Amino acid sequence: MKLIIAAIKPFKLEEVREALTSIGVRGMMVTEIKGFGSQSGHTEIYRGAEYAVNFVPKVKIEIVVATSMADQVVETIATTAKTDKIGDGKIFVLDVQSAVRVRTGETNDDAI
Repeated sequence: MKLIIAAIKPFKLEEVREALTSIGVRGMMVTEIKGFGSQSGHTEIYRGAEYAVNFVPKVKIEIVVATSMADQVVETIATTAKTDKIGDGKIFVLDVQSAVRVRTGETNDDAI
């Protein structure tokens, strides 16, 4: 199993969710986050005063899938979330040692 963690622009969340559902992803966890990378924040003007925004709003998506499906999920997120502008995000893929469905006690692939 693989854990896929993606940080994307918030307005792309629904489009990415629909694309992942269409390829068979059955669940995901979503968290609103703030961060910076190459974008390194930006400046904004509020009531005439300029101030630095060091952390940019993003959405973190976490998905556990069978290893055989991981490449397809990564490709789907990458193509759907892409805007060709700085700050499109990052995707990380990690190995998952085990998973347990709390309600039924099912483990590993059966749990996801």
